[in-house]
Amino acid sequence: MTSASATRRLQHDRQLALQEIRQQQAGARRRQVRSWTIWGISLLAILGVVVAALLSARPVESSTERTAPGFTLPVSDGTTVSLSDFAGSPVVLYFNEGAGCDSCLVQMQKIEQHPGFAEAGITVLPIVMNTAEQINADRLRLGVEAPFLLDDGTVSEAYGVLGTGMHEGLPGHGFVLIDPDGTQTWFGDYPSMWLDPADLLKEVTSRL
Repeated sequence: MTSASATRRLQHDRQLALQEIRQQQAGARRRQVRSWTIWGISLLAILGVVVAALLSARPVESSTERTAPGFTLPVSDGTTVSLSDFAGSPVVLYFNEGAGCDSCLVQMQKIEQHPGFAEAGITVLPIVMNTAEQINADRLRLGVEAPFLLDDGTVSEAYGVLGTGMHEGLPGHGFVLIDPDGTQTWFGDYPSMWLDPADLLKEVTSRL
C-alpha cells in the first residue's frame, strides 16, 4: 500500500469515526429531548392532579335562606328527635359519611369538646345514613359521646347534601345552620373532611 493510499484510508477511517461520533451525539440529544419531554408531560400531569385535588377540596358555601325542611329521625341511642324539638334555639345539622369515616366522627368529637357551642346555646346534630349498630361501634371505638341521627336518605336529600362527598349515595361533610325561627341561613360543604370547630362556631355565630 502506497503512502498516499494509506493516508486516504486513514482519512476515510477518521471520517467514518467522526460520523459515528456525530450520530451517537445526535442520538444522545434525541434521547435527552425525549426524556425532557416525558418529564415535562409527567410534571404537568402531576400539577394537574394537584390542582384538581385542591379545587375539589375547596369548601362550597351558600347563604341562601329558606324554611328548613322539618324531620323526625331515630337516634343511635334508641330515642327519636324532631327538628321542631329545637324551636326557638339555633341548630347546626352535621351531615357526614358516618361509619367507616373516622375523620367524620373525630370531627363530631372535637365539636362536642368545644365549650363554645353550649355557651352559645347551639345544638349540633350529627346525621348519618347508618344503622345504630354501625355508627355506635365507631362511636365507642373513637370515644364520641354524641348520639347520631339515623337517616334513610330522605332528610339528606331534602337538604341537598347527597353525593356532595366521595360517595354518590351518601352525604358529604357539610353543615347546615338553622336559626331560632326555623330558617336555614347557611350551608357549608367541606370535601377536605374537616372544619376546625372554632371556625365553625365563628361561622354560625356570625349569622345569628
